[in-house]
Amino acid sequence: MFSLSELAPLNQHQSRSKLLKPWWEVFMDYLVVLMLMASVLACTEQLSRDRVVCVPLDPLVTPNTSASGAALKPSLKPHVQRNLGPNLHSTARGRRTHLVYQQYVYVSQVCYHKALPLYSRFFPYLAMLQSLVLVASGSFWLHFPHTSARIEHFLAILAKCCESPWTSQVLSHAARQESIQEMEVAEKRPPPRPPLSSTSPSPSVTRTRRTSIDSGTDSPLLKRSFATPPSPCPSTLSCNSTMSSTSQVHCPLSKPSGVVDSPRQVTSLDKSDGEQTRALFERVRKFRSHSESSDVIYKVYLAQTIFKLLMVTLILSYSIPLLSSLSFTHTCHPEEQALVGYTTFECIHVLSSLLRKLLVAYLTLLGLYGLLNLYTLSWMSHSSLRQYSFHSLKELCSLRDVPDLRNDLAFLLHMLDQYDPLLAQRLSVFLSPVSESRLLEESVERRWGEEKLRAMTSVDADGCCRLQLVALPRLPPALFTLSQLQVLKLELIADARFTAQVANMTSLRELHLYHCAAAVDPSALGVLQDRLEILHLNFTQASEIPSWVLSLRNLHELHLSGRLNSDGGVGRSWALGSLRQLRHLRVLVIRGMLQRIPVELCEVTGSLVRLDVYNEGTRLLVLTGLKRMVDLTELLLQDCRLERLPSALLALTNLRTLDLQHNNLRTLEELLSLAHLRRLSCLRLACNRVLALPACIGVLRGLELLDLSNNQLQSLPPALFTLRRLQRLLLAGNLLEVLPAEVKELQLLTELDLSGNRVESLPPQLFSSCLELHILNVAHNSLGSLPAGVAALTRLCRLDLRSNSLEDLPAELGGCTGLHGGGLLVEDWLFLSLPPQVRDVLSRSCPRSGTYPESRSRPQSDSFPFFSPTQWSFSSALESQI
Repeated sequence: MFSLSELAPLNQHQSRSKLLKPWWEVFMDYLVVLMLMASVLACTEQLSRDRVVCVPLDPLVTPNTSASGAALKPSLKPHVQRNLGPNLHSTARGRRTHLVYQQYVYVSQVCYHKALPLYSRFFPYLAMLQSLVLVASGSFWLHFPHTSARIEHFLAILAKCCESPWTSQVLSHAARQESIQEMEVAEKRPPPRPPLSSTSPSPSVTRTRRTSIDSGTDSPLLKRSFATPPSPCPSTLSCNSTMSSTSQVHCPLSKPSGVVDSPRQVTSLDKSDGEQTRALFERVRKFRSHSESSDVIYKVYLAQTIFKLLMVTLILSYSIPLLSSLSFTHTCHPEEQALVGYTTFECIHVLSSLLRKLLVAYLTLLGLYGLLNLYTLSWMSHSSLRQYSFHSLKELCSLRDVPDLRNDLAFLLHMLDQYDPLLAQRLSVFLSPVSESRLLEESVERRWGEEKLRAMTSVDADGCCRLQLVALPRLPPALFTLSQLQVLKLELIADARFTAQVANMTSLRELHLYHCAAAVDPSALGVLQDRLEILHLNFTQASEIPSWVLSLRNLHELHLSGRLNSDGGVGRSWALGSLRQLRHLRVLVIRGMLQRIPVELCEVTGSLVRLDVYNEGTRLLVLTGLKRMVDLTELLLQDCRLERLPSALLALTNLRTLDLQHNNLRTLEELLSLAHLRRLSCLRLACNRVLALPACIGVLRGLELLDLSNNQLQSLPPALFTLRRLQRLLLAGNLLEVLPAEVKELQLLTELDLSGNRVESLPPQLFSSCLELHILNVAHNSLGSLPAGVAALTRLCRLDLRSNSLEDLPAELGGCTGLHGGGLLVEDWLFLSLPPQVRDVLSRSCPRSGTYPESRSRPQSDSFPFFSPTQWSFSSALESQI
């Protein structure tokens, strides 16, 4: 057993499914019900009253009987005839059959099955069976497994769309925009002439649309009260009533000239309604992609219509010829003469007249049913039911972007239009990208207010006010009120648009766009051209670079990170375009996969002083473009798979910094050609495959920093120590076993890095001559002892002795005042070998408790596995000071 409450979902589904039944389907349902009632009535009558009544036609001839009443006269006595007088002839009429009642019953039963046609006996049951088949086939497309789930999903989505408060806001805004446009047209239109006749003009299209919008409240799906307050006059949607009763939704499309917007009254959805509306947009999008992939509902409906038409044709084909068999009288030959005494009986069918009338009515209803099926086929053949376009809705301002639909979704909307076009209009709100964009805008406005954005801002080490926004649907309007913001980072924002309000961001100087194709309004472009100085762009393909970037005339730094190389070869490896307008560009950083130095960079050679190329392992084949960049002072070519020093460097006479790290350099014989680069002071060749340092290194007299870390050097030439201006010498990660005594010539040396080599001893000349040494890193070597002369390095502030073969430390380390407070990096047990007084001096002002746990727990660097992060940060700070 089941309760009545369990039938509620079924009743609800039946009431919702009628939305997809056009008028002919509803009419056919009523016709089938009438046919079913007629068949049930015939069945009831046949079960209760169906019988035949029979009388004999030929009397049995016997000597004592006569067939006529006249033969009875002689048998009467004379005095009886005299007493009857004139009544004798009236009572003698008729024919005596000499049959008893049981014989009549027997004959009637026999003749019912023998004389009565089969169609007269089984027509009611056959009609009821046919009606049941038509009932089942009439709703087959709504319950077929491959269509019912999709139809139920569609009806559920439609109900949510009609109940959503967002639907009312968008439609009321569309009606208001239409009213405004009508008022504008009416103002421009000349005053109408007096009517020539008393006939009333036909209603306008606008009025019809208003009526359809208002009539939507009569739909059974719209019984839920909306979040927006109801209009005080529900029968009309005039401009005044709409503006006062519903929230105003901004129309993103262009407005007619001369139209002045009234002050915006925002009645945004609350948090729960907003989340439900966004979820509904996603649900509609997924259902659309699923239902547009096939047309199974259309095919099932077409097959159902054809099947019903064939059923009607079949029923009519055998029912009409058998109509004459439903006669009133029948002749019966029971062949039971020995039992009843007669061979022929005349029988009458009691229900023949009623059954004939019911059959005529049934066939009439069936004919109408067949005509409606013919109309359905003609409608399907003359209408493109696999495509649906919102032509009437696109006349409204906010709904012009509703896309055309195909296949099953289009067919369902065609069926829905037969019930009420308003329902399709309400569904179109959730198909409109502009409507979804407006919803996201309201959501962003509510969640990302000015107070929250100010709380997210931070101040970096340079004192700049920074803000980073990640994975937002669009830029919050409150962002443009942050006048103190200097650095803005935007990442994975789908719809980032800078409007004219960016003029309020008076301090904005730096912009980062990480996989964010930002759009700029024309009114905002001029502001960015005047204020923006640094721009970082991260992208996947060069086509994602916004075109407005090339017009930022005051841009000083441009950082590009993405795939700038195409698969077409060297000739098409650049896709940024002309840089002619970037006349103030001084720094260009490219992280991509270039195959050549772009010739387009020649357009900014007059201002460009720094070029950084991180090529991500792609071989840089053509470097001739460098020859025109004669004003470059810094050049970085990392991870470009260079095997030799580029000959194009000869033209860069103003070069001061050359960075060729992470390449495939094996020989440095070309260093001789760099002799005329007299301003070159920094040369970085780390992470290559250099086997030997040539003697021509001595021609680079102006070098102050030489980085040869992570190569394969086994010895150092004496010419290296003729570079008297050298202040930083980085030789970590090589195969050096000896540090030559000629190192004493580098009296300006402030940093020496020998970590990760095979050095067994340090020359005493290092401690007696290089008195300017601040950093000495000999970690991960094979040192057996440390000379006592280390006390002469009074400016030494960082000494790394970890991972060596030292057994003790000289007490003279206490004289290195710069090591106080944690400048000595050594194992704990080795530090304990120092005298207690020295340990106390070296530990003084140390921010950490105990003896140097830093030397044990420091994580290792990625580039140099034997360096600690603290050491590198210290070196970087010192480098910046120098």
